[in-house]
Amino acid sequence: MSFNNLGLSEALLKAISKKGYTTPSPIQQKAIPPVLEGKDVLASAQTGTGKTAGFTLPLLHILSENPKEKYRPIRALILTPTRELAAQVYANVKEYSEFLNIRSAVIFGGVNQKPQAATLRQGIDVLVATPGRLLDLQSQGLLSLKRVEIFVLDEADRMLDMGFLRDIEKVIKSMPEKRQNLMFSATFSKDIKKLAHGILNHPVQVEATPENTTVDAISQKVYRVAKGLKTGLIIKLISEGNWKQVLVFTRTKHGANKLCEKMSKSGITAAAIHGNKSQGARTKALAGFKSSRVRVLVATDIAARGLDIPLLPHVVNFELPNIPEDYVHRIGRTGRAGASGEALSLVSADETSFLRVIEKLIEMKLPVEIMEGFEPDPNASTAPIKQGQGRQNRNLRSSNTSRNSNRNSNSNSRRPKRNNDRRN
Repeated sequence: MSFNNLGLSEALLKAISKKGYTTPSPIQQKAIPPVLEGKDVLASAQTGTGKTAGFTLPLLHILSENPKEKYRPIRALILTPTRELAAQVYANVKEYSEFLNIRSAVIFGGVNQKPQAATLRQGIDVLVATPGRLLDLQSQGLLSLKRVEIFVLDEADRMLDMGFLRDIEKVIKSMPEKRQNLMFSATFSKDIKKLAHGILNHPVQVEATPENTTVDAISQKVYRVAKGLKTGLIIKLISEGNWKQVLVFTRTKHGANKLCEKMSKSGITAAAIHGNKSQGARTKALAGFKSSRVRVLVATDIAARGLDIPLLPHVVNFELPNIPEDYVHRIGRTGRAGASGEALSLVSADETSFLRVIEKLIEMKLPVEIMEGFEPDPNASTAPIKQGQGRQNRNLRSSNTSRNSNRNSNSNSRRPKRNNDRRN
């Protein structure tokens, strides 16, 4: 099948051709037709499957068929959990609408709101936003969602993980009841299905890959290692393997900063990206990584979604995530668009239970290696890290609180805790 068979306008086909694409990905083949028919869609697609074009292309087609040129109210809202993802989606909207009379904008926190407000005042058709800044500007009377025709909730599962459920509910109440709704998620958990039931109207459900599986193009491996030897091992792997572009995940912001410092002292250029970094610092770090000025990008799970890094060869879990689905999201940054990739996990004794849950989720036993000189401690406890012990568990408490609060969203429980990047 080619894009010509999907029913998209000539202007969109021209933009697609300019980007060098000829064949739609599976999620695009499955999602675009029902969206063009005006149906609500619930789609499951992993990162790197082309899901963004799966909703931006038909959305732009629908809006361009019925233009509003004199006064441009916000007709389509795309809500994303992180600034990086918002910027990536906006870039896609701009590229695909190059030959259309469509105006678009992106708003997120961490930067001055004045330029964003000025753009909104000029009138736009498509708004890409994170929940925090969207509600901030709305409360100031700087934007209205009363004319929204199409609502897209991207990375819905991550939204719930980050504690944005109540913000999503506020946004929904601000829009007309009669609208088209599109929800994209990497997983179809019970929480996601519950959220979908409250938003979508008789949705068409599409899946690009089996639920919670990892892409075949990714080679996965585990290194069992003593906790105190992880830093030395990762430096050895990067140096001796002559890896040029490596995305490394830690569980905490402090851990990301500390690992960066040690890599820099070893002669490896590294930068950290996490919620405590300003938007300018995050953008600079990502730009340096993409241009190969920075060899290693160390990130917390805020970067597991939304980082558009073509042909990323290596992803390393310096620490395993305590939420197994996050493993899928993390390693999904490699093995994209048909390219191969490698995902390594450095696992200490206290992460054994995390590893077992991940293997159960992805339905495969990960191959294990032990590097000479970096052997695991035979006397170390395999008991998981307990909540409340030290700096590393702040994120665990936040994640678990958010999950529990989402499961009980109809109760009178207090508002879930959020990480420091809450006002995206």
